Amino acid sequence: MNVSVKRIQAILIKDYKEFSRNYAISVMIVFPLLFALLYRSEGSDQAVMYAFVMNFSLAMLTSFVQACLIAEEKERNTLRSLMMTPASMLDVLIGKSSLVFIISAAVLAISTYLFGFDTSNILVLIAGLALSILLYTAIGTICGLYSKSLIEASLAVFPVLIIFTMGPFALVFEEDYPIVKVLNYLPSSQLSELMVALETGAATSELTSPLVIIAIWTVALTVISFVLYKKRLKDY
Repeated sequence: MNVSVKRIQAILIKDYKEFSRNYAISVMIVFPLLFALLYRSEGSDQAVMYAFVMNFSLAMLTSFVQACLIAEEKERNTLRSLMMTPASMLDVLIGKSSLVFIISAAVLAISTYLFGFDTSNILVLIAGLALSILLYTAIGTICGLYSKSLIEASLAVFPVLIIFTMGPFALVFEEDYPIVKVLNYLPSSQLSELMVALETGAATSELTSPLVIIAIWTVALTVISFVLYKKRLKDY
């Protein structure tokens, strides 16, 4: 499948214009920064709170914005026109994900600075956050393709915000309710484990498992978003 850089750039620029005009979506940039300032700490729970801020930001910013940008196009029937153009599936999905990835990466970097989280293994931190951005972008794509309007997209992302953000905190009940242990395999829980391991200076081998699990989630959800896009293409 051919990938055209020019088409990807064109879709990226188009999404940027729509994003900058829609203040209901672009205002989401502010929330991660506010949460980073609000929950910054220097105690023993710094890594846990930092992971919470990152998980919240990924759900509220990355998934929400991606879902709304796609749902807005569906609502105006412009996504159908885009699907009918010579642009390939990869052109469309990469183009429509690029803006969200760039914005998320910049906002998370600033949030990390404002929060004050520091680690000696910055490359692992970047890898974990980059994989998480791709993962939540795929979730946003799925929510957007299933939604017919901005309102539906907002409602579709809400369960993601609740489950993925609060999932790690529910693990405190795993001794009383063993079934809760399954939440440990959520990408948000693994990101939290990764942050704690980074804070304590764990060996590289101990950092591999969370990254692998997050990567598996990322690949699986990306494949699902591709399959769903193809299905929507056939529906048209």
